[in-house]
This record gives sequence, C-alpha cells and structure tokens, in this order.
Amino acid sequence: MSDQQALPRPVVTGLGAFTPLGRGAADLFEAVCHSKSGLRKPPAGHLLDGTVGSAGIAPEISARDVLPPSEGRLVDRYVLMAMAAADDALADAGIEVGRDVDPHRVAVVVSSGAGGLTTYEEQTQARAERGPTAVSPYLLPGMLPNMAAARIAIKHGARGWSSAIATACSAGAHAVAEAARLIRYGEADVVICGGAEAPLNPTSALAFSHARALASGWDDPEQASRPFDRRRNGFVLAEGAGVLVVERAEHADARGAAGYADLLGWGATTDAYRPTAPRPDGEGAAYAMRRALATAGLAPSDIGYVNAHGTATKLGDIAETKAVHAVFGDHAPAVSSTKSMTGHLLGGSGAVEAAICAMALTRGALPPTHNLDEVGPGCELDHIRGEARQQRVEAVISNSFAFGGHNVSLLLGTASTRKKQ
Repeated sequence: MSDQQALPRPVVTGLGAFTPLGRGAADLFEAVCHSKSGLRKPPAGHLLDGTVGSAGIAPEISARDVLPPSEGRLVDRYVLMAMAAADDALADAGIEVGRDVDPHRVAVVVSSGAGGLTTYEEQTQARAERGPTAVSPYLLPGMLPNMAAARIAIKHGARGWSSAIATACSAGAHAVAEAARLIRYGEADVVICGGAEAPLNPTSALAFSHARALASGWDDPEQASRPFDRRRNGFVLAEGAGVLVVERAEHADARGAAGYADLLGWGATTDAYRPTAPRPDGEGAAYAMRRALATAGLAPSDIGYVNAHGTATKLGDIAETKAVHAVFGDHAPAVSSTKSMTGHLLGGSGAVEAAICAMALTRGALPPTHNLDEVGPGCELDHIRGEARQQRVEAVISNSFAFGGHNVSLLLGTASTRKKQ
C-alpha cells in the first residue's frame, strides 16, 4: 500500500450554501446548471442602492434564525450566513456533534476575507454621529473574521481545532484545503469548513469600483458578470456563504454515511508579484494546480472539469487561461465559471464553488458559464455554455485566486464511500 493510500481519506459528506441563488446547496446546483442568474439591481433602501447597477444579494436572515435571543446582539451578516450554511451542511451529513462524533475530534475552519466590514462601518458612523458612548461592546465579537468559526463551534459543541484564514478571495478554498490536511494527518474525524462574506456596503463597493474591478454599464444586471467573454469588464460584488462537512472516510463508513466526493488533493502558492494583479503568465496559478495533482497522485489527463476562478476581469481571465493551458496542454478539460451566476462572493466563493464541484461529481452534470456570448482573445478553452454538460467525470479542480497573489486549487474525486444520491 502506498503512503497516499495509507493516509486517512477526506470525504465530503455534507453541503450547505447561502447565496444570491437562495439557501440550499441542491437548489444552488440546479440553478447554475440551468444558467439561472442570482444577480439583480439593488432595490430601493438597500445599502448599495444607487452605488452599483448589479449585485449578488442573498436572502434575508436574522440572528433569531440561527442564534438564541440572548446571543444575537450585533452579529454581522457574514456570521449569520455562515451559521445557516453550517446548520444545513451538518443536517445534510446527518451529524450531531457528541452523538455521532467525539466533540474533541471535530474541527471548524470557516474563513472570511474581511469579516464584518458593514457592522464596523455602521459603528464608526454611530460614533461620529452620537459620540464615543454609541460604540457597542458587542462590536468585536460581532464582526471579527474568526467569529463565524467561533460561533459555529459554540453552537454545535465542536471542541477541536478552530480557525479562520483571511486570504481575501481564496479564504474559503484555503479553509477546505486546511480541512483536508486536518483529516489527512489525523487531527480530526470531522471538519466543518468553508467561507462567508458580506461585502455589500458602499465603502467596499466604491473601493472596488474606483480600482476599476467592478462590472459597469450594463442595463440588465443579469448580464453584468461574463467571465471569459469578449465584452467582460469586471466582476459583480456578491455576498454569501458555503460550508462543507469533510469527514474521515472510515468514520463516514462506520456510521453508514454517504459522500459527495473525496478531497484528493490541494495546492497553494503565492504569486509574489503585485498586491492586486495576477502574474500575467499565470505561473502561480499553474503551480497551484500542479501541486493539487501531485498531492492527489493524478495526471492532468485524469481531470474532466475545472471550475475556474473566472471573475470576468480583463487580466485575471487571461492569466487563468494561460495557467490551464500550461498545466493541461492537449488534455484540455471542460471549463466554466459559476461566478457568472452567483457573482463574486470574495472569501465565500471558494467554498461555494467546491460545493458545486462536489455535486457535479455526484450528479454527472457540469455547470456552464452564463453570458459567454463570444470568447475573448486569449481566453480560448473548452468552455461550457448554455445549459449544463451532461458528463460523468472522475476528478475535478476548483480554482481560487486572490488579492495578494494567494492561489488555491482544490482537487475533488468520486467519493470512495457510499455515494450520495
């Protein structure tokens, strides 16, 4: 038996999603397979009304939906969405901490790129308007980037490793990779992992807009996010959360649980280039994919689908295209970017897209890129367009790349446990 085979296998047994396409991972997957967009013009009264023409706005949620009344004071929206997704993922996995697994063997790694920026901004405004006494003592436990992980651990009684990784748009993917490492190296039997972001406030939107990162000039908000398309001109800011339950496969087998996918490999690199621009040659992204393949012990020809980072920025899409060509050469897998329908959830994107990849393996369907009317120069790949491509594949890669040059590639394969239906 090889070293790879001897190590514990991480398997995804539960999924939760809270996105502009609604609450629930199954509904999310159904929507993206049919090119349904969750993007819209911010309605009157929304914080972004009049600031941007298109945004990915998730459903309403209140503290009482996920927390007891005594604990719901001033909890940021990113925490609430993460908690809802975690509740759903644990229910989907059929796990109750303490009943089905030792609490000390349950880890929580739920990340955010920036934490509760909206709550911080509101409290800063309150101080400016009403003075120092207006600042709430609940501000920090309500908005710090680690608080989604902390609240989830507290609610469900998880007493093992708990952390949050703040790597901007790669934060959710980094959390999933960390979960795989914790399982692989015997530090946990179950890991609740993922990412969440609630960046829909004027300051965040204006910062991205002034950096010329946001899509603009689209009369129809559903057309604004168009990765790899010739007319792309930026991403659509979105909010949401994705949470996966990753479990030691032997533990899942022992309790009769079914899996969506095995987490076979991961790769993480740093461009060491510029704070807000990717390496033009895509070398950092390519090396992340190669590391994921090496960790999984697979060849490029084994990969049937890549869920691209694909934000619809001019430079980013071309750099990722070069990276895919560099890694796969003549063994080109199918490619799509589901951000065309969800928008860019920043620190939540990687986990949401990993969940989509897990379901693609289970359902035998590969979601398309919406709004890809004409492939832009330098973006030539085997793009999936229109409806989902009905194709069973054995292994897929999900890419996440971030400001700061943080690159993460997750490699998922067919579940080695009993399969989810």
